[in-house]
Amino acid sequence: MPIIDKIAALQTDMTAWRRDIHAHPELGFEENRTSDIVAAKLEEFGNITVHRGLAKTGVVGTLKGLETGSGRAIGLRADMDALPMPEANDFDYASRHPGKMHACGHDGHTTMLLGAARYLAETRNFDGTIHFIFQPAEEGQGGGRKMIEDGLFEQFDCEQVYGLHNWPELAAGKIAVHPGPVMAAADQFEIIVSGHGAHAAMPHRGIDPVLVAAHIVTAAQSLISRGTDPADSAVLSITMVDAGTAYNVIPDSAALRGTMRTFSEQTRSRIKTQLAHLATSIAEGFGAKAMVNIRPGGYPATINTEPEARRAAEIAAQVVGSDNVVWAPPPTMAAEDFGYMLQQRPGAYIWLGHGGHSGPGCRLHNPHYDFNDAILTTGASYWASLVETLLPRSA
Repeated sequence: MPIIDKIAALQTDMTAWRRDIHAHPELGFEENRTSDIVAAKLEEFGNITVHRGLAKTGVVGTLKGLETGSGRAIGLRADMDALPMPEANDFDYASRHPGKMHACGHDGHTTMLLGAARYLAETRNFDGTIHFIFQPAEEGQGGGRKMIEDGLFEQFDCEQVYGLHNWPELAAGKIAVHPGPVMAAADQFEIIVSGHGAHAAMPHRGIDPVLVAAHIVTAAQSLISRGTDPADSAVLSITMVDAGTAYNVIPDSAALRGTMRTFSEQTRSRIKTQLAHLATSIAEGFGAKAMVNIRPGGYPATINTEPEARRAAEIAAQVVGSDNVVWAPPPTMAAEDFGYMLQQRPGAYIWLGHGGHSGPGCRLHNPHYDFNDAILTTGASYWASLVETLLPRSA
């Protein structure tokens, strides 16, 4: 089952939908225009019941197959939000909103799920129920968590849930599937070091928080290099250092901010605890104080359940061919809030090959990024094939 003919015929329509969304990017929980478009199209397709309001701008479309005797239901999720960054492209559908850009392909994700919804609403060649989940605020604001808190799976019960993301490092026409970890958990932290200000020429009369902060930066790396099993991937990066106002003044305080990425919940918890202990102990050794704040709401790891991942790979092979399915590639340390949904239900999150459409070296979150419209029908065909294979009709 290659690209579905009826979906291939939607290429022009889907390209227009995608480029319209691209030209009008909206940030997390502000996707009012985008969710209006999604809801209107789902209603236009027919047979789909549209629900709005979860996580403020979320949309869920519910479609029942020609048969429902199985009583089964699955969820398909696409994210809708853009990023707070300027776009450097000059094509006619570039962002019309300065400082906002679809630099991660969520415009394409939304469009592919709409394309699948249109096809499935017309054919309904499955036994059960599909919930098309259009999620807001994936980019750091936890829209997936908010949808769950607002009752996503209580109102739209799914036995399994599936997601996908375009992947520029993977050639167009290929699909990658992981049998376990796909993306890492992400936690942000802040360390405030309080010392005692002094003249830079008389450091002995103060407690230098910059020196203390420097020791913390260096020592924190040992939590990974010497405190974590080398087979258990983890990253701790201090990305912001803020201290001082003048060349000749030792400040009262210094701030460190950064992120930690892990796959294991045990490792995640341990590093949080050890970072706090390390920072406060080093500060005390210099006569200073350190306050460590791990920001709440950090994304969990995105971890596929293996049976569902294997089924996803088999179905992907129907669409792109078995030679084009990459099984068990290395996971990435980037994060994705689909992990919240996979904590609630079994399922799989795949990578859809993007093929470097945006030019050599262009990656996600790049100001020159643009979604590859040529893969719209591939993604929509994968969604449709997933539904028709997982929920086969008795006939």
